[in-house]
Order: sequence, then structure tokens, then C-alpha cells
Amino acid sequence: MGTKKITICHKRNDCIGCGSCALVAPERWQMNDEDGKADLKDGEWKGDEFVVAKVNEEEYKKNKEASDACPVGIIRVD
Repeated sequence: MGTKKITICHKRNDCIGCGSCALVAPERWQMNDEDGKADLKDGEWKGDEFVVAKVNEEEYKKNKEASDACPVGIIRVD
């Protein structure tokens, strides 16, 4: 399975801590014990978003599901 150049963006400051992303894609998302918000694993800050740039096809699908499951729409997968 090859690597696809996609971007996952997470507006962490607007996270409400529901945990749906971590349930759908735990290999990329985890809940922060300190503030209860989701953390994008291996992400880096770019402006007001956490961003990861390259993932494989399976991760793309799971993170697209995580984006769709987010009730406040703060996860974008391009």
C-alpha cells in the first residue's frame, strides 16, 4: 500500500473533546489527559492548525471517517 500525499488538518483550539476521532482512527488520534482535547499524532503546528502531510491509503480512509464523525467539523482531510 503506497503513500499518498494528503493533508490532515485539525483546528485543535476548537476541539470539544468528544473523542470520536480517537475511536475511529486511534493510530493517528489520541485524547489529551490534561485538557481533554484530541491530539493529532505526529502533527506539527502550522498557523492555528495541527497538520500531517503524508499518509497511506488506509490511513486516508480512516481519517476521512474521523473527519466525518467530528461533530464540530474541525478535522479536514485533503
